[in-house]
Amino acid sequence: MKILLLDIETSPNTAHVWGLYNQNVSLNQLMESSYVMCWAAKWLGDEEIHFSSMMETTHRKMIKNIHALLDECDACIHYNGSKFDIPTLNKEFLLLGLTPPSPYKEIDLLKTSRHKFKFPSNKLDYVAQALGLGEKVKHIGHELWIRCMNKDKDAWDMMKEYNIQDVALLEKVYERMLAWINNHPNHNMHSEDCVCPNCGSHKVTKQGYQRTNTNTYQRVKCKNCGKWGRLKNPIKELRKLESVISI
Repeated sequence: MKILLLDIETSPNTAHVWGLYNQNVSLNQLMESSYVMCWAAKWLGDEEIHFSSMMETTHRKMIKNIHALLDECDACIHYNGSKFDIPTLNKEFLLLGLTPPSPYKEIDLLKTSRHKFKFPSNKLDYVAQALGLGEKVKHIGHELWIRCMNKDKDAWDMMKEYNIQDVALLEKVYERMLAWINNHPNHNMHSEDCVCPNCGSHKVTKQGYQRTNTNTYQRVKCKNCGKWGRLKNPIKELRKLESVISI
């Protein structure tokens, strides 16, 4: 299974306003809408982190490059990407007349953090630090984005470091949370052998049973990531299959 880790950075919306507090900005006050400034991505398990920005190439080529990666992946890992990164990229694809990339599954780690744990904050920086995995790159705040929009080279160097570090942190958090992720794309769909559905490891051991109202299933646990699961066929069907094979 080809799994892509992804993070994007966007420009702020630019508008003319009459005040600084509790403003209702109408469309005729909007001077420029937000757009993707850069992205960082890597294939799970690879060392190289890819980066593309408007400072290094044209906006169209930058967007086409990430479209090609999404078109190639089976699943995409992100943090709040279901609400932000992916819809933002889809908008860019539409504006450039690109068709949707081939279908892929999404793994949004923010959803896992919110649904499975009770951290004081679910921000990537806090969760990564709480797990002892590192932290985001410190920067000068909103001014960094403004300076990048004005093609400041030093600012772009900082933005590149910031964007790439986010993807590096994303991978570490994914690996730590792997056993807790529900509805992870199943590695068994991409393997001829029986493997852990979440990490693809062959180190799966039988441990107890899972009982429903109608059947009993062999329960298994992955020695690599710790994910619990069960065999597909009920115990009765497995015994019948074993008896047929022995005959």
